[in-house]
Amino acid sequence: MNTIFQDELPVVDGLLAGVDEAGRGPLVGNVVAAAVILDNNKPIDGLADSKKLSAKRREQLAEQIRDYAIAWRVISIDAAMIDRINILQATLLAMKQAVEQLNITPDHVFIDGNRCPRIDVPATAIVKGDQRVAEISAASILAKVERDAQMQVLHEAYPQYGFDKHKGYPTKAHVEALAQHGPCPQHRISFRPVRECRATSNRRYQVPETSS
Repeated sequence: MNTIFQDELPVVDGLLAGVDEAGRGPLVGNVVAAAVILDNNKPIDGLADSKKLSAKRREQLAEQIRDYAIAWRVISIDAAMIDRINILQATLLAMKQAVEQLNITPDHVFIDGNRCPRIDVPATAIVKGDQRVAEISAASILAKVERDAQMQVLHEAYPQYGFDKHKGYPTKAHVEALAQHGPCPQHRISFRPVRECRATSNRRYQVPETSS
């Protein structure tokens, strides 16, 4: 049975998995979730909320997490699915798949936030869990590193939007680029700024034709 627990952390016997996401707020690209089971015999120093770490430090920690964790998994849900089922359900789906695709089944799952996906493992939602639980911190780092890497790839395909700078968040520069160029195929049409821009401009990014 899934529960929501905000104050005192419960004691867990056995393997604990932490779950977090990256990319709920941006207007473009995938939402990414990660699940991590840490090895108590291989501690990782410096785990923290990924948003409070530099990009370089996140990359360093992500490498250690992948090397030292008992199990980890990262899942991406694309913009088309986000538009189809909404961002909350897409996030929960990514979290669910991340847990279910771990190569070892945890005994309990701690999830950052106040909602748990429907999974066959006892789960507890921990508000600000990425600041309180090492496993969630590790998951937040893996999810953030993966999401940032995806945005760099997207930037190379569509440099006019500046994805390498704002990572798809609705900054002034991003909204202005949307108004000028219209949305690209990876923009989330269900998000209001994109939807309004598309309706106003009646324009969608077209892939240039190449000569054969």
